[in-house]
Amino acid sequence: MRAFLLAITVLAAARAQQAIEVLPVQANIYMLIGAGGNSTVQIGKDGVLVVDSKSEAAAPAVMAAIRKLSDKPIIWLINTHLHADHTAGNEALLKLGGTDTVQRPRVIAHENVLSRMANPAPGAQPRVSEASSLNDTYFGPYKDFFFNGEAVIVYHMPNAHTDGDSMVFFRRSDVLATGDIFTPERYPILDLANGGGIQGEIDALNKILEITVPEKYQEGGTYVIPGHGRLCDEADVVEYRDMATVIRDRIQDLIKKGMTLEQVKAAKPTRDYDTRYGSSDMFVEDVYNSLKGAAR
Repeated sequence: MRAFLLAITVLAAARAQQAIEVLPVQANIYMLIGAGGNSTVQIGKDGVLVVDSKSEAAAPAVMAAIRKLSDKPIIWLINTHLHADHTAGNEALLKLGGTDTVQRPRVIAHENVLSRMANPAPGAQPRVSEASSLNDTYFGPYKDFFFNGEAVIVYHMPNAHTDGDSMVFFRRSDVLATGDIFTPERYPILDLANGGGIQGEIDALNKILEITVPEKYQEGGTYVIPGHGRLCDEADVVEYRDMATVIRDRIQDLIKKGMTLEQVKAAKPTRDYDTRYGSSDMFVEDVYNSLKGAAR
């Protein structure tokens, strides 16, 4: 059941021929919506930068959307985490849009992404071919570089959605791409088998709030591109962070009372959020197991 639920986004990405909507965000940053999730594209005189490649089958549609914006080659590709709906299209997309020069486009991810692909959790298959596309892994708290007239900062967020999550901040454009740390239309997915956890998730959401700055009346300002869902700003992240924090605290209190997982689920600690974020069974289970594991 868990494997099925965690694969929902991957199955959605397989619908690769659906239209991809190109949404201008701010300055030279665009959001590609559809075919399983969101990608972020930065364009300029130096070339094209892509955050998350979607699935392999989606590559032609993604490349067609990029070509509406720029005829320059893809120079940088950043993967926000290891899941296939964000990484499986790496090779196919680069073959369609990479450079013809000797130097291959740079593909960035945290080193934990490479490690998890090559040495997966028990029961999962190694993804050696996808791992081989990563040629610029980083291991510190961040990696930064300058491209298309602005600083690009890739932040590692440990033990959130996974243990290899990256967020990408385009400093001059004032846009932050979060991957699946932030998915405003559903509860967080904490991939515990790949190092995710509730405290890391909340810490990552707080990091987003450190980076973002709202404009007048808490609208606009820094825009946030989530892994799935609508374009957001700081106020949306505040609501999401508060939800995750409240539910963590409720489940922690129930654990302190000695309740089992089934008893916690029966207590409905997410009841006032379910109408907004949908089914909470997997999230409650993940929070419970994350907190129990941290208490050991």
